[in-house]
Amino acid sequence: MKKLCCALLACLPLTVMAYPIEVEKQLNGAEVSATTQEIDHNMGAVQLYNYGRSDAKCTAVFRNGPEAPRTRKVVLPAGDSNNLAVKFSRSIIKLRVKLTCELS
Repeated sequence: MKKLCCALLACLPLTVMAYPIEVEKQLNGAEVSATTQEIDHNMGAVQLYNYGRSDAKCTAVFRNGPEAPRTRKVVLPAGDSNNLAVKFSRSIIKLRVKLTCELS
């Protein structure tokens, strides 16, 4: 019986349920791709890649429920990538990101 219980516990998934991330993009002619990343229970990130031929200025506003929004800014040279990460004081339930980019 003990072996059966141990086998059942071993079959349970060991991963933790991830939180959803919503990204609202306003690219304004910039050729930028955005990939979301879940780093920890209270940290999230957006990886940006500039496919265009000119530099792009991007601003990301991260929102997590009742906490104050966090803003991250970056200037992406053509063909370059960068990560915008944020850490909140509470666990993230649902992360909303508003990404605004424009050509430099």
